[in-house]
Amino acid sequence: MPDIKETKDQSLLSGAWSGVAIVLIVFLGVQAWKATLEAQEVGREPAGRDTITVIGEGKISALPTLAQVQLGMLSEGREVSSTQKDNSQKVNQLISVLKGLGIAESDLQTSGYAIYPKYEYLEGRQNIIGYSVSQNISVKVRDLDQVGDVISKAGELGINQVNGVTFTLDDPSMIAQDARKKAIADAEKKAKELADALDVKLVRVVSFSEYTPGTVPPMPMYARAEGLGMGGGSVPDIQSGELDVQANVSVTYEIR
Repeated sequence: MPDIKETKDQSLLSGAWSGVAIVLIVFLGVQAWKATLEAQEVGREPAGRDTITVIGEGKISALPTLAQVQLGMLSEGREVSSTQKDNSQKVNQLISVLKGLGIAESDLQTSGYAIYPKYEYLEGRQNIIGYSVSQNISVKVRDLDQVGDVISKAGELGINQVNGVTFTLDDPSMIAQDARKKAIADAEKKAKELADALDVKLVRVVSFSEYTPGTVPPMPMYARAEGLGMGGGSVPDIQSGELDVQANVSVTYEIR
């Protein structure tokens, strides 16, 4: 006759295994159900939300802190070597004078150097009659009161081209940040006005994008020697004006 205690233990063990099996079956069923739902969602657009999108604009005006002056020397002659020598002497003298004005060497950069032959067409034939040598120097002027002096000194030394004077900001990041904040505030104001007109409520921001045009400078100045009185004339009065730093944002709000 079987032992009653042994039979009872076997019954308990069998019940425990049955419970484990049931839990496992339920777990596998839930996982299969989740997998089916996920498979059905693949490639499907998310549920739509009621939204409105507004554009915000911000602009901050600031005084420039840096001027970039583009100076050039054009020399012409019959021989390459002598023309190069003339060109280099004047440009090197210019660099020395600019350093004497306090312009740092790191703010002086050769931005272009070229040698071109000059041709003469005679009886259908092309003959080289000389050469042109051009050298361009980009100068960063951090003391804006010196811009006129830089141009005047260049003229005194025989530098015969000023290819541009552009005013900018040495570090526009802080002003750009203020312009962005102003643009976001403008977008929020427009969104609230639109929500009131539509009799809805703003819930939260669901997307944001930004387009920053950057710094809008005054019109650059371009001239040649004769246009600026270069060659020992008076110091030109250069006006730096103001710069506009702009930011545009697009903000989408969920509404109810």
